[in-house]
Amino acid sequence: MATVAQYVQTEVEEKILRLKREKNAVILAHNYQVTEVQEIADYVGDSLGLSQEAARTTRERIVFCGVHFMAETASILCPDKKVLIPDLEAGCSLAASVNADQLRAWKAKHPDAVVVSYVNTSAEVKAESDYCCTSSNAVNVVNAIPRDREILFLPDMYLGAYVQEVTRRKLHLWLGECHVHAGIRPDQINAMRKARPEAEMLVHPECGCTTSFLYYQAACEIPGKTHFCSTEGMIHHALQSPAREFIVATETGILHRMKKAAPEKQFYPASKDAVCLYMKKITLEKVLRSLEEDVFEVNVPEETAGKARLAIERMLQLV
Repeated sequence: MATVAQYVQTEVEEKILRLKREKNAVILAHNYQVTEVQEIADYVGDSLGLSQEAARTTRERIVFCGVHFMAETASILCPDKKVLIPDLEAGCSLAASVNADQLRAWKAKHPDAVVVSYVNTSAEVKAESDYCCTSSNAVNVVNAIPRDREILFLPDMYLGAYVQEVTRRKLHLWLGECHVHAGIRPDQINAMRKARPEAEMLVHPECGCTTSFLYYQAACEIPGKTHFCSTEGMIHHALQSPAREFIVATETGILHRMKKAAPEKQFYPASKDAVCLYMKKITLEKVLRSLEEDVFEVNVPEETAGKARLAIERMLQLV
């Protein structure tokens, strides 16, 4: 027998689906969103996949269930669409670690450098960048730049360290971090390894354990299999791997999609505390209000959007 809470949730979901049809809207959700929001989305994915979906949609409205910089990216790619974010306070600690003035000052010290900005940045920072990248194509982006060019990589120092190691190129790294991923430490992963010795380890390159694990991996000191993947890469790997158990080092929201994709396998968070409160701000009720009242619209001034668009398009070309 359904509870009152389940009945209310079903009613909200039905209203959302009805309004989505009536207003010709598409709902895009990041892998870290709460389960209920993932379930009503038309597409669930990582930053790169969401950007691609936004760019190809023919719907009039995009309801972006993610954080603010993601909605900005959709607005830049789709200037003819109405882009809505259900909660304006859905920010990002990593994006907040650098602003356009700071980047301009950094560029002034390295006037011949190529600027590669992780997609987790504001539109103003993207407008000051030569390339954007995501965790899934950061290596491809850096490899596309001539090896004799100096590179400024921002803002995530752990992803930058990972890219530097894989490409064997010296990068200038901005000292920014995602507070959730930085909190996943080597001691937590080592404890999980001891508890689940047969499990494969899937590590997001933003994690605070990345640099030490790259060192241990190079020294052949990591027991078992460790794979560094974007969130989308984690899902693909889990589906293709013969392993039955996985320890997942990223925000815990990804576990819902992984369990749904491979219900016969077991997935364990490297840290149960790896929860992004910004991502969790968006709820079904807020999605419903967004559709009902057309809130909150995200607009990027055309001067900024035009400059940022080139960097984003280069990202999309280097998948």
